[in-house]
Amino acid sequence: MIGFLRRLRADRRGVASVEMALATPIVFALMFTAFEGGYYMWTEHKVIKGVRQGARYAARLPFTGVDCSAGTMAGTTDIPIDNIKNVVRTGNPAGTSIPKVRGWVNSNITISISCDSGTKTGLYSEAGDGAPIVTVSTVVAYPAIIGLLGFDTRNVKVRAQAEAAVAGV
Repeated sequence: MIGFLRRLRADRRGVASVEMALATPIVFALMFTAFEGGYYMWTEHKVIKGVRQGARYAARLPFTGVDCSAGTMAGTTDIPIDNIKNVVRTGNPAGTSIPKVRGWVNSNITISISCDSGTKTGLYSEAGDGAPIVTVSTVVAYPAIIGLLGFDTRNVKVRAQAEAAVAGV
């Protein structure tokens, strides 16, 4: 019996299999972490870029309909609010493109106006309240990869905000 145990302990034929069995879960955990981290950063980049595009698009719209006292842009033919939200979400004013992030809808996007009363020169010399500044913000539910594997990721959100001075050109 003792000889058998010595031979068994000296036998190295299954060592690679045992090492692989021990290392595989760690390797998969590291891979999924890297994939999920990269996907989150890519999603965050798309949301930030969309909000910036929407703010720039809104900044080029005319001054008519900009109400600094109410803090809103009136949804008129001059300033179509849905078009601004579509630019944020899809990059297309008509909204006919696929959203940049799965599950991103117009109701996730907020557009507000404030006025810088200290700026009343140049382009803004005739603006009574000063330079109007549009702020576009959003909160999007993060469509996690690990959510497809059954993990609860409903509370993970991606947030972004951008501002631009309305130039009315």
